[in-house]
Formats: sequence, C-alpha cells, structure tokens
Amino acid sequence: MNKDALFSDGTSSYVFPAEPKENERVKIRFRTAKDDVEEVRISTKIGGYKMKKVLSGDVFDYYEIEWQLSDEPFSYCFEIRNGDEVCYYNRCGAAREVVDFYAFVIVPGFSTPEWAKGAVMYQIFVDRFYNGDPSNDVEDWEYIYIGEPCQKVKDWNQLPQAMDIRRFYGGDLQGVMEKLDYLEELGVEVIYFNPLFVSPSNHKYDIQDYDYIDPHYGKIAEDGGLVLPEWAADNIEATKYQKRTGSLANLEASNELFARLVEEMHKRGMRVILDGVFNHCGSFNKWMDRERIYEQQENYARGAFVSSRSPYRSFFHFFNDSDSAWPYNYEYDGWWGHDTLPKLNYEDSPVLEQYIMNVGRKWVSPPYNVDGWRLDVAADLGYSNEYNHMFWKRFRREVKNARPDALILAEHYGDPAEWLQGDEWDSVMNYDAFMEPVTWFLTGMEKHSDERRTDLWGNADNFVNTMNHFMSTMLTPSLQVAMNELSNHDHSRFLTRTNHITGRVEQLGSKAAEEGVNPAVMREAVVMQMTWVGAPTVYYGDEVGVCGFTDPDNRRTFPWGNEDRLMLEFHKEIIRIHKNEKPLRQGSLRMLSWEDNVLAYARFQDGEQIVVVLNNSKDLKEVTVPVWMAEVPLKGRMQRLIYTYEEGYTTEPDEFIVEGGEVVLNMGRHSAVVMKTKKEETK
Repeated sequence: MNKDALFSDGTSSYVFPAEPKENERVKIRFRTAKDDVEEVRISTKIGGYKMKKVLSGDVFDYYEIEWQLSDEPFSYCFEIRNGDEVCYYNRCGAAREVVDFYAFVIVPGFSTPEWAKGAVMYQIFVDRFYNGDPSNDVEDWEYIYIGEPCQKVKDWNQLPQAMDIRRFYGGDLQGVMEKLDYLEELGVEVIYFNPLFVSPSNHKYDIQDYDYIDPHYGKIAEDGGLVLPEWAADNIEATKYQKRTGSLANLEASNELFARLVEEMHKRGMRVILDGVFNHCGSFNKWMDRERIYEQQENYARGAFVSSRSPYRSFFHFFNDSDSAWPYNYEYDGWWGHDTLPKLNYEDSPVLEQYIMNVGRKWVSPPYNVDGWRLDVAADLGYSNEYNHMFWKRFRREVKNARPDALILAEHYGDPAEWLQGDEWDSVMNYDAFMEPVTWFLTGMEKHSDERRTDLWGNADNFVNTMNHFMSTMLTPSLQVAMNELSNHDHSRFLTRTNHITGRVEQLGSKAAEEGVNPAVMREAVVMQMTWVGAPTVYYGDEVGVCGFTDPDNRRTFPWGNEDRLMLEFHKEIIRIHKNEKPLRQGSLRMLSWEDNVLAYARFQDGEQIVVVLNNSKDLKEVTVPVWMAEVPLKGRMQRLIYTYEEGYTTEPDEFIVEGGEVVLNMGRHSAVVMKTKKEETK
C-alpha cells in the first residue's frame, strides 16, 4: 500500500459542502494510489461503512460516501485495507490504529466568513503608525498614569523607552486615513486595530469607555481645561484630560471619524477588525473611576471606586464589600493583580453582561459596520470556565445576529479546541499552529526572544509534528481564518529573532535588536506566512524591516521615509501571489518532504497546485520534491512565481521539469521558492 498517496482533509475538495448546515447530507471523499487498495471504509463512532470508488485518474483513485448529518458534531477517520494490510487515516495522516484525538470533525451549522478565509490582514498599533492630526496629541502632564505624568514624544524617530505605556507619539485614525493608499498598494484586505476606545495608555488595553473612540485617536471638537501642574499627585485637577475624554462633543466627533474611516476602507474592499477587551477594563474606566476623572463631571454617575451606591458596584469584585470601605475603596480584584486593570465581575452583574453584549453588537452595526472582533485574553473572562463558555456562546449569537458575516477571533495560548466547537469563537491568533513552530524552525528562537533552542532550529521533524498536532485541534473553517502572524505587539519582531540574541531591551539596549539580523530568513518566513493555511497577518512595519525586542521595543514607530525598500517590494510581490493563486486561499495542504533545515509542501485545489520549498541552511542544497503527492502530473513543467535568496528575491520566470512526479531543485542558502504547475498548451 502506497501510504504517501493517501489523503483527505476538510476542504471543499474532500467534503462538500465544506460547511454543511444542520441535518444536511454531505459527500466525503478519500484519495488512494490508483488500483492500490481493496477497500476504503469510513470509520465512525457507530461503525464502519464502505466507500465507493467514484473516480479513477492516471495516478489516484477517489472514494466517496454520502452521509446524513444531524445537528451534532460528526467525527470520523478512514480505514484502508489491502489484503492483510490495514491502516487508518486521520488529520495527522496514516496511522496504525484509530486515534480519536486526531479524528476529522464536521460541525453542522458552523461556518466562518468567506471574506476572511486566507485574507491578507494588517495589524495597526495606532499611536505608532502615522500622525495625521497633531491637534489631538496627548500633551505633557495632561494626566498621571501609574504614578507618573504622560509624555508627548516630539521626535517620531525616538525609540520606545521603559514604562512606554504613557508615552505618546501621536499616531491616530486620521493618519490611517491618509495612508490608505499605501495599505491598498501593499495588498491589504483586512485591518486589525489594537484597541481604539477611550483609554489612558498608548496600548489601550485598559478601556475607559467602550462606547467611544478615544478623541486622542479621533477628533477633539472642543478643547479646554488645564494640564496638571508638576507638583500634582493625582488626576483630580486634570481638567484638560477630563474634557477631552468626557465631552460628548469630542466622543461623538471621534465616533463619526471612525465611521467615515470604515466607510472609506469598505469602498476600497478592505475589512475592519476591532480589539475587544472584555475580561478587564482600566482604573480610569467610568464604571470604576479610581482616578476620579468622572467624579468631577456632572454628566456621569459615580464610579464603583468612588461610592458604595454606584450603579456599577456589582461590575467589580471588592474584597472588602462593607459600606464602610467607601468612599474610595481600593480593595478590588485586578487582572493578574494589576490594580490598573480591574477584572470585570460578570457573574454578579447581568447588567454588565448585557452592556458588553450591546457593545459587541453596536460596533458591527450601522453606522460603524465593523467586520469583526479580536478578543483579548478571551479564555480568562469570568471567574469560572462554565461561565466563560456561556458568555462566549451568547456573544457569538448576539454578534452574528447583528452581522452574520462578522469574524470572531480570540487571543489564546494553548489548546483552543473547547472554544472552537462551532458555537463560540471562529478562530484564534495562531500562536501554536503557526507563529511558534515557524519561529523555532527558522530561527531557533522563542517568540519573545527569551530563549534559544539549537535543537529546534532547522528541526523539520519537530516542525511537522507540532504543526500536525496543533492544526488538528482546529476545525478546517477555523484554520482557514486563523490569524497567522510572525510578529505582533506582544512579542519580539521576527526580523530581530533572526539575530539569535536572547533577552529584552532593558538588558540589551535597542541597538542589539538590529544587530546581525538576517533579512533572507525573514523572507523565508514571509513566504511561509503567505502560503500556509490561514489569514496571513502583517504587523505594521514588518514589511519595511522594523526590528525590536518584545514589549515595549516591538512598538517602534513606522519609519516613513526610511523604509527597507527591498523588503517592502518583496512583501508586495508575495502578497500579490497569495491573492492571485486560488489554492492559497482555501486549498488543501500537504507536506511533501522534509529534512534538517529543508521543507517542501503544497497547496492544491481544483486542478491547480502551488509548491513551496525552503532551504533554511547555510549550505547549497539539491532537493528532490515528490510533487505528485499534491496531484501535480507525473510529467510536465512547473513555473517559478518567486525565488528568495540571501541577497534578495526575483520574480523572473523560470521553469522546472517534472519527471516521474518529482522536481529536482538547486536551492541557495536561506532561500525559498514558490512555483505552480504549468498548464500544457493544447494544439
């Protein structure tokens, strides 16, 4: 039995319809080598059922069975027999026995938005992207945060510093508006914004008001008040900040600007994802008001920190809940003990739960029409796992009822399977099944640059096994929309990881993040990002060579006018290829071959095949790739779409001979090639 020929997956080539409704009939297909097996059966919890050979080509036979689904998840694997030889096929490939954990699963009624499958996303940390409206910049001493005054950074090119969260460079939504031409030319299809709502920090994961865009990012229609004197110890007299973030005129003007930005992006065919921080809020939040920002304003109710009679008291868990603990009750639960991040107490407040559901619906509805949510630390929400699942089930219903094609992505570390059963999240930020395995293989570095593992650097077996395992925890519709990042606001920049320097900026200094980096390895990574299953997500500045250790160094400003033009043009080309080649959106994935520092894999769909080969070593390599496993004809040609190497890249046309279903390639040091099957011209 030729086990290399065996194949099936959850894509539309092997399950149709690929996202069936409840109680719908589906056809499930399996592939074997031609005339190679006696019988293929689908193995389910209720027994095995023989499949029928429905198609026979030059190389492969295809077996099929029609199955009546219910409203419950359907799990299965395949049993293949040839004489006395028996093997099973699951999501990790051929196996000697049934492994339930790796079974294929179809969840009737579960689908992810079509527009998000394989979409090119771009993450913007707004304060560091572009300053389009200096009039809304945070001023020096406008307020105090974590014991020190906020600071307006005058030099756009100055690097982040320690306790960077209260330093502001002035990037805003007007700046994004002015750079839409750039993003469109790059090929961006979706923009994911780090939080935009009113907040005292530059990262804005400490929300002050969920109903409004921060006027420092939006529009200050009416200004006034005073910055704090240098002797101030609190924000009671921060009247300028109170007016800027509390004035309804400023809040509504900022929301209007955001609505116009989304409308303009939609006109260009771009989608928008907002960051939803619902596990915790900030100490500045109007419900808590620990900083006494709103206590000074007539139009706001008293915060739970200020008064025991606050309508928001039940929104938080106070360790000392006796009325005598007020006014100014400091004894509340903060996320991971941070008193600037009060944890929201949903279990004791149906009003709070309803409020956040309203927020979830509000921003995906007119006039804002946002296309989805990214959910911060989503598994932490609530005080019990039971409540957490109940909340996200309801959140999905509420958001999808308001906008059926909205995308719901969660930040999550570890196995996400219990949230990806079709009734909570659509998918995740793909750390375990993309960022980490790719980083270990190409650089031997941990994603924060905290550790170096030479045993994992170039370890192809580890890469393949890790990918197989973690991809198997996700349904196919979830994999196709997973956010595949190389860098983001929480981890070191990928380009910095290529220098193999372990540590953080506070010990090593900013310059070390730029020393000895290897752009050729970065290009290899981007090739993988743009050809793997999922939604490739570029962290702003990665495309122009920005470096940085982990937070705060990863949040450097976009270097307008000082871009790495070679890296930028390369990104444009590989994004163009990703968007033009159909299999790279929703096609099947098949590992073809691997050895130390070398990977070869394919994406294929509807008679089109893309093959990717990487040589991550310092040596020249001759690589023989069994492309027949990806349904490439046994004899013919493949044409090169792009080739990256140590000095750069080329899109000059080239062809490779397919002989006996194999292609032989000479790969340069730290190189990658993307090629496609050339259609033979008929006379």
